[in-house]
Amino acid sequence: MAILKIARMGHPVLLGRAQEVTDPTSPDIRKLILDMADTLVDSGGIGLAAPQVHQPLRLFLFRDGEEMRVLINPHITPLGEERATAWEGCLSIPGLRGQVERPARVAWRGLDHDAAPVEGEASGITARVLQHENDHLDGIFYLMRMADLSRLGFIEELARLPEDAE
Repeated sequence: MAILKIARMGHPVLLGRAQEVTDPTSPDIRKLILDMADTLVDSGGIGLAAPQVHQPLRLFLFRDGEEMRVLINPHITPLGEERATAWEGCLSIPGLRGQVERPARVAWRGLDHDAAPVEGEASGITARVLQHENDHLDGIFYLMRMADLSRLGFIEELARLPEDAE
């Protein structure tokens, strides 16, 4: 299909609450999903939200292991009190990584690419990606979730740190 331009931090499309997708089976939405899949593969990322490609819609793609999944009009709910801290990056903030604390496990539900209801639970990197991409649908960047900005850095600089310093 097509590789879409990724909006970078500062662009207004990334700052507001995205709109619900009213017709998940429309040709425009199907084309958007295919184009977003091509863009995600091309970028080497693990998640991509519609606002990141200049479409203020509640839709994102994410990698779940080897599988690429679509979640339309998602709802993400933390499960339990356990939290996990890990490094995050963002295609809309190229070159930077920051440590973010998030719920360790989540339940998710929404619609798939055929508008069929889907739901599940996730932990680890998948839970983190679901929360990160869902944040984009509400105009939230991972930087806004960081408690300690000293844990933010350029990828090249962080790569020079000893592993135990990360």
